[in-house]
Amino acid sequence: MKTTLTKAEIARIRSLSQKKKREQEGRFIVEGEKMVQEAIDSTFRVEAVYYRDDIGEETMQKISLLSSPSPALAVVHTHPQIHTTEPALPKGLCLALDGVRDPGNFGTILRIADWFGIERIYASEDCVEVYNPKTVQASMGAIFRMEVCYTPLVPLIRRCVAAGIPAYGTFLDGNNLYQEKTDLSETGLIVMGNEHNGISSEVSNCLNRRLFIPPYPIDAQTSESLNVAIATAILCAEFRRRQL
Repeated sequence: MKTTLTKAEIARIRSLSQKKKREQEGRFIVEGEKMVQEAIDSTFRVEAVYYRDDIGEETMQKISLLSSPSPALAVVHTHPQIHTTEPALPKGLCLALDGVRDPGNFGTILRIADWFGIERIYASEDCVEVYNPKTVQASMGAIFRMEVCYTPLVPLIRRCVAAGIPAYGTFLDGNNLYQEKTDLSETGLIVMGNEHNGISSEVSNCLNRRLFIPPYPIDAQTSESLNVAIATAILCAEFRRRQL
């Protein structure tokens, strides 16, 4: 038996494509059978699940935010988003994102952090929203296992340095990531910068560890820079390799 959604219900679900509506409703959309199951299995509260076989292809197209609707869609309650000026300091290895605006990059970084056992990401207030549909999809379920904390980064980094916690960033004049003499701590904060401008000057001035991801060969004429998500993966992989 088919489930019928009213025009008002369809409009409410579709409205969650807007950040303002997500914040007002405290809900966001998850699409894809695997992603929906991840939501069900997580600590997030799932309000409703809609299956194409139950509501029909036409209705699924109306509520989906994807160009090619998947067989399953869920409306999920947001976790109380942490916006704080004094978050807990890192335990173990954590990431900090300084002005990452692209939702695909943000979601991919969530997925990378999840793979490498990093449980917390600090994000500057000008980063893209974690519940943006493109961020959610790019995370491939990592959003349900990751703690994301929006906070001013400068005071956080200063607190880390004062507590003896290394705060890393990547720079052209940094220490070669792959040299064994370059210290990569088991507990620390890795700061990743904006897609176009890198780490802001205010944040870079607070960092006490400067790293460089070298091209190969070292003096090769290469692209100007790496994508922020790719750079994050390289850094996380090398930090974890050192800890094996």
